[in-house]
Amino acid sequence: MTGDDITIRVLTGRDTDLKAYVDDLARLRITVFRDFPYLYAGSLDYERNYLRTYFDCPDSVIVLALADNTVVGASTGLPLEAEQTEFQQPFLDAGIDPKTRFYGGESVLLPAYRGRGIYRAFFAGRENHARELGRFSHMTFCAVQRPDDHPRRPPDYVPLDAIWTRFGYSRRDDLVTRFEWPDLDQSQPSAKPMVFWEKPL
Repeated sequence: MTGDDITIRVLTGRDTDLKAYVDDLARLRITVFRDFPYLYAGSLDYERNYLRTYFDCPDSVIVLALADNTVVGASTGLPLEAEQTEFQQPFLDAGIDPKTRFYGGESVLLPAYRGRGIYRAFFAGRENHARELGRFSHMTFCAVQRPDDHPRRPPDYVPLDAIWTRFGYSRRDDLVTRFEWPDLDQSQPSAKPMVFWEKPL
C-alpha cells in the first residue's frame, strides 16, 4: 500500500488473472506515452501484441497501482533474454551475456497519482522479483533520448535522471539501442536512440 486509496499488486507471468489487465495496460501506455519525451502515437492492437511478450513469459513481472480496482499505473519487467533483439544487441556487442540482466520495460503512472511514492514501489517490486528469481547480476532499463531543442519539449520538462540515480542506477552511455515507433506528428515509425541504465542486484 502507498496510501489509503492506492493498492500495489505484484503479478507475474505465472498468474492466471494477469491477462485480465491487458486492455487496461494498453490504454495506460497509450495515454502516458503520448507525453514528451516519448510522443507515442499508439494503438490498442499494437499494445496488445507488445504486452503478449510479458504475458507469455513465466518469469515476467507486472507491478500494478490500483485505485478502487482501476489501473492507474504499472511497471513491467522480464529477463532480458526474453526481450526483442533490439534490446539484447547492445549487451551482446559489449560482450555481456543478456542472461545476467533483468530488464525493466516501463513504468507508467497517470499524472494525478505522481509524487506519492508509487514510482519507488514500482522499482522495488521489479527488483525484488528479479532477486527472487536468483539468476541475475543486474537490473537494466533504457530511456529515449531527445535533443534539448526538440520542438515538443515542454519548458518545464525535467528528465528522470536524478530519480534513477537516487534509486541506485547508473547511466551506460556505452549501451545504446534504437527502437521504432510513430511520433504524434508522424504517419510512419521512426527510430529513436535509447540509452540503458543499470543497477547491481
